[in-house]
Amino acid sequence: LEKKFSDRHVLIIASRRILPRPKRSNRSHTTLKQKRPRSRTLTAVHDAILTDLVYPVEIVGKRVRTREDGSKILKVVLDEKERGGVDYRLDTYSEVYKRLTGKGVNFEFPQHGDA
Repeated sequence: LEKKFSDRHVLIIASRRILPRPKRSNRSHTTLKQKRPRSRTLTAVHDAILTDLVYPVEIVGKRVRTREDGSKILKVVLDEKERGGVDYRLDTYSEVYKRLTGKGVNFEFPQHGDA
């Protein structure tokens, strides 16, 4: 697809469903029929979106950076071997993730000093 649309970035992301958190009140305890699977939680869906977004590249590490004003930014460290093929797309990845999840994210590659 990227060869066909030469000036565009093509990203394929699976459709996933987020189920709401179960309530802790006594009334809703009786209405809970099934336990919510891990794959339907907000965290799992957002992690899966992130994995789909950078697909050919492997995610090596994640850090949550909290600023002094309380805002959080996710720093995602990508595999160094894929730097050449993906370096120009990092802004696109972060913008798409921000639009889909509402969370800010920075993509980077590991420095040579880190192990």
